[in-house]
Amino acid sequence: MYSANHWGGSFEIADGAAEDDHSRNMDLDRGALSARQHHELDETQQSWLLGPPEAKKKDKYVDLGCIVVKRKVLWWAFWCVVAAFVLIGLPIIIAKAIPHKKPRPPPPDQYTEALHKALLFFNAQKSGRLPKNNGIPWRGNSGLSDGSDAKDVKGGLVGGYYDAGDNIKFHFPMAFSMTLLSWSVIEYSAKYKAVGEYDHVRELIKWGTDYLLLTFNSSASTIDKIYAQVGAAKINGTQPDDHHCWNRPEDMAYPRPTIAVSSGPDLGGEIAAALAAASIVFRDNAAYSKKLTQGAATVYKFARQSGHRTPYSLRQPDIEYYYNSTSYWDEYMWSAAWMYYATGNTSYISFATDPRLPKNAKAFFNILDFSVFSWDNKLPGAQLLLSRLRMFLNPGYPYEESLIGYHNATSLNMCMYFPRFNSFNFTKGGMALFNHGNGQPLQYVVANSFVAALYADYMEAVNVPGWYCGPNFMTTNDLRDFAKSQLNYILGDNPRKMSYVVGFGKKYPRHLHHRGASTPHNGVKYSCTGGYKWRDSKKADPNLLNGAMVGGPDKNDGFKDSRNTFGQNEPTLVGNAGLVAALVAITSSGKGAGVTAVDKNTMFSAVPPMFPAAPPPPSSWKP
Repeated sequence: MYSANHWGGSFEIADGAAEDDHSRNMDLDRGALSARQHHELDETQQSWLLGPPEAKKKDKYVDLGCIVVKRKVLWWAFWCVVAAFVLIGLPIIIAKAIPHKKPRPPPPDQYTEALHKALLFFNAQKSGRLPKNNGIPWRGNSGLSDGSDAKDVKGGLVGGYYDAGDNIKFHFPMAFSMTLLSWSVIEYSAKYKAVGEYDHVRELIKWGTDYLLLTFNSSASTIDKIYAQVGAAKINGTQPDDHHCWNRPEDMAYPRPTIAVSSGPDLGGEIAAALAAASIVFRDNAAYSKKLTQGAATVYKFARQSGHRTPYSLRQPDIEYYYNSTSYWDEYMWSAAWMYYATGNTSYISFATDPRLPKNAKAFFNILDFSVFSWDNKLPGAQLLLSRLRMFLNPGYPYEESLIGYHNATSLNMCMYFPRFNSFNFTKGGMALFNHGNGQPLQYVVANSFVAALYADYMEAVNVPGWYCGPNFMTTNDLRDFAKSQLNYILGDNPRKMSYVVGFGKKYPRHLHHRGASTPHNGVKYSCTGGYKWRDSKKADPNLLNGAMVGGPDKNDGFKDSRNTFGQNEPTLVGNAGLVAALVAITSSGKGAGVTAVDKNTMFSAVPPMFPAAPPPPSSWKP
């Protein structure tokens, strides 16, 4: 029987090995064997005397479930954590527990300083019964009998704003000013809050919209007239009126007629835009916001009324010379865009994107003057508003074709702002001559600086670095630098080294074409012509019209600080509204408070998430 082979291999090799071992054992020296046994005995006896060998200490381990580690290593790790907490963590906890003063925000830049002042101009232009905290010590209640000849208006047309250096209330530019202020709040509310002007600017807007709601029957769904103006002035007139007389508003003692119009597609459209934009500003006040949207819908309906589409200023000599409207198609586009943003009603966006509207408005005709945003031309603003819709929501069919057209037109408008493309002339000092060297150039400068800065922010909000002007790629910084250059010019970076904003800087106009600023607040009530002594005085204004932006220099950067040069030295509502909007768009103050460039979502809170197919154009739509 063979023994088992657990290692494998040949059994023959194993048998041979056994025989070799046996033969080797037979040849052993017996003396050597005896010595070996004796030696082993000695070792055994020696072990009896020395005792058992010393046992080695065994390491202890801890089973942590996923790993087994020595207990000694675990203790070392524990004490290292304790030491780190004592040396690092505890001092940090103590340091954070100690109360610290919040770091001061960075000082406001020059644009914020100018913004604070520019808003005060509206406080100085208020008409009606003024609040105690109005903040202009030389102003008081005025125009409390305004609208007394409008028997259908309960309480008259008291309130609103005086337009400029006279005491007339022109509702067309007033409404545009409120729209512009509201737009700036909608886009830059966080900046207004950061610089402490949010409540102030909203109060100014509400002062204007409360008054605009009085200019028509805002509680009705259908109206047949709007009041377009309070006060009047004949050209070179000799009878007491708002131009012939030089009186503070508080001292007016001459007739101030109201002017109503039964046709006003432009005026009605602008008032609708103002109320709709303000309704977005006041969405935190549901009742007031609803009142504004309802009023906007009523006056928009009036503006669109078939058979009543004669411009509001036509054959109105008391209006036409001052604020003549050259078209109403731009107000149609402008108001429809605002009505859509305010209500989410797709009938408005369907109208705004109907191909016939830009055709009638000549929006895509590349007419140079149609690229200039102003109280009379809303096309650039309307196109930018509608470009906003495409950039942020991209609603697609059936609106996309027209929205692309508006977007392209907006980009072309922006290209025209740059001197390198020779669209507009610039003074040697750098001021853009958007109105070709005529009076009041700065109101056009600031309005277009605002839309330039806003378009740059729109592009950055959707991560677009710029756009092409022909083969030239222009960046958002290029556009913002243009806007800054214009504001810097206004604030003192010009050949005369003077600020054109009253109260800003060390050198600014001191002889404004402004009745309230030039007539002392001394308790004396001057007659209609008795105020001429103050109009013609060489002395500086006794009342500082803080924040007022004057008309501006001529095409040669020349400026005459005189009350007789009203084209250069008279401030206006629309001028300061554009200034406020441009300043808040450009200022970097408040960035440390987490201010974003534009609030993309505020405008869209009423916009439905889905865009249904556009309904067919209403039968009343007549090109």
